[in-house]
Amino acid sequence: MNAYLFTALLVWLCAWALNEWLVRLKPATPAGQRAIGIGVPLIFGITLLIIWECVVLGFSIPPILLPAPTAIWVKLSGSVPVLWADFQQTFLKSVITGYIAGCGLGFIVAILIDRSPFLQKGLLPIGNFVSALPVVGVAPIMVMWFGFDWPSKVAVVVIMTFFPMLVNTVQGLAAASHMERDLMRTYAASWWQTLVKLRLPAAWPFIFNALKINSTLALIGAIVAEFFGTPIVGMGFRISTEVGRANIDMVWAEIAVAAVAGSVFYGLVALSERAVTFWHPSVRGGRR
Repeated sequence: MNAYLFTALLVWLCAWALNEWLVRLKPATPAGQRAIGIGVPLIFGITLLIIWECVVLGFSIPPILLPAPTAIWVKLSGSVPVLWADFQQTFLKSVITGYIAGCGLGFIVAILIDRSPFLQKGLLPIGNFVSALPVVGVAPIMVMWFGFDWPSKVAVVVIMTFFPMLVNTVQGLAAASHMERDLMRTYAASWWQTLVKLRLPAAWPFIFNALKINSTLALIGAIVAEFFGTPIVGMGFRISTEVGRANIDMVWAEIAVAAVAGSVFYGLVALSERAVTFWHPSVRGGRR
């Protein structure tokens, strides 16, 4: 066993022992709980990067197959303008716009379906069918319809995010029990009042579940859609181009930016969920 592999093994054992010690602690304050909640995954992630570096160096893996994290960092830090332009094109334009449009449209249609049994029986099966369509089949069609720029990627993101939001919202609106609905009727509450004060709050966990799922689907859809036609900018364009040039460290730099952006996006949605559904048992239980 060479020095790199020995180092990887030693780092793994030390990190494992440290995390085992941290997760067994019982902090008395919420701040201590949050610190442990952040520290454990952070230690685990840094450990994986160190092991990755040691394995690449220890086995002399060619960079074209798997570059070391240090090589990816060098490429990332030296390509900030290019990566920022790609981030703007893919995430800020395609992902955010398509995410808001797809989730908003799915929510509105779910409200309409709730008011119409005909739409519920007719549209939901079609929604399940469309949601099963592969993005590699939809993306070229959207490019032909809306052109090579970011609007075609927005269309793909809307298709990918619309039906998860639709299905989850419909299920969430049905989550309120019959006893609770009967109670609202005894108060002479209208359909709108029942929706706002009972059924919509009961549906928030389902809605946020769709929002969290869509936060990852939107990024995947936008990047894959760029493989089928885009201006000379964008994460998907850069990945497909640099793979053809065997510039794998740039590919991994784009993957790292996408991973960080997707994680931050998901985290913001999760924090919003905790703020809105603070009353839910899953949130209250996590705060103890």
